Amino acid sequence: MPKVRQDAWSHEDDLLLAETVLRHIREGSTQLRAFEEVGDLLNRTSAACGFRWNAEVRQKYEQAVELAKKQRKEKKRNEASLPNPVVVDSYDEENDQHEVKKEVTYSMPESEPELETGPQPQPEPALSLSQIIKHLKAFQKESSSQQNLSQKYQALADENKKLASMNQQLTSQLNSMTEDYQALIQIMDRARKMVMFDDQDYAQKPQFRMEKNGNLEHVAR
Repeated sequence: MPKVRQDAWSHEDDLLLAETVLRHIREGSTQLRAFEEVGDLLNRTSAACGFRWNAEVRQKYEQAVELAKKQRKEKKRNEASLPNPVVVDSYDEENDQHEVKKEVTYSMPESEPELETGPQPQPEPALSLSQIIKHLKAFQKESSSQQNLSQKYQALADENKKLASMNQQLTSQLNSMTEDYQALIQIMDRARKMVMFDDQDYAQKPQFRMEKNGNLEHVAR
């Protein structure tokens, strides 16, 4: 039956066209196949669907198209990490052309042959209950020893702090005593000088005594 429908596109028709094109992009198919599928559903030609997509619908779904392309790339990367290459149909995503080209993707094989290798290393034997208990006791002893060392270190730190405080107090007292001693020396020195001056004055003053006849007589020292 020829496709002769030429009436206006409805919102439902545009939505069907957009969903179909985005699905084909995600699956790695071509937009040409999407147009053909929509044409079969709406009784329109693939050329009419392509013109409608490029002229009216695509600009409304630019972000959705970019997201679909990213999903297609992610799908290709996941398939490329699998063995056994299989040739599938795809299209040029850079130029967004409606032509089919061959790309290589991969599928998981049903089974993989076992590789013959040399002698495998034997797993280490599991520890017995007694060995586990022994390790736990050793760990507990080491932990207790570290705790004792930490306590001793804290005690020494406290003692050092006390000695530092006492040293500061003694230093302050020594400075005060030194100042007092210097002041006492100065006082004693001034007193000694005053005594020396008094002795000199006493030695220089003449002394007299009165005789019986009333005359003054110089007294020799």
